[in-house]
Amino acid sequence: MEEAILLLGGNLGNRELALAQAMEKIEAHVGEITSNSSIYESEPWGFEDNNQFLNQAIKVNTQLNPQQLLDQLLEIEQSLGRVRTGKISARTIDLDILFYGNQKITTETLTIPHPRISERLFTLLPLAELEGNDILPALNISAQELINACSDESKIHIWNFKDNL
Repeated sequence: MEEAILLLGGNLGNRELALAQAMEKIEAHVGEITSNSSIYESEPWGFEDNNQFLNQAIKVNTQLNPQQLLDQLLEIEQSLGRVRTGKISARTIDLDILFYGNQKITTETLTIPHPRISERLFTLLPLAELEGNDILPALNISAQELINACSDESKIHIWNFKDNL
């Protein structure tokens, strides 16, 4: 059994429902979710779009190896309406593997830790909420230290469903 940290996000359709459905499918096909961050709302990163993203980090215990985990997450994305275009664009759901235990992995299809963790506040803020001041697996630095060094100036806040009714 290995602990993986995943980032869930999306900016099309019912964003909160997509996160909830993704978590249900992760529990059913990947493993037990042991903790999750708050949901954060953020501007699109790497492209322009009018729709804001919702993002959430989760920890999951899994018996899947890293490639099996990636394959399962891609199947979940597709089942929830994700259409991959080959470029960064709006999406119903995006499921990224941030960490898989303390492993460092580089293959044609998979890089762990996720290669853009340190560049994106929408990843770092939920990650810091999950990990506190602990040293991140395989990086030997805390999420807070990465936040302090991050040049991303995107507007990000904790999303409250009641505020959006």
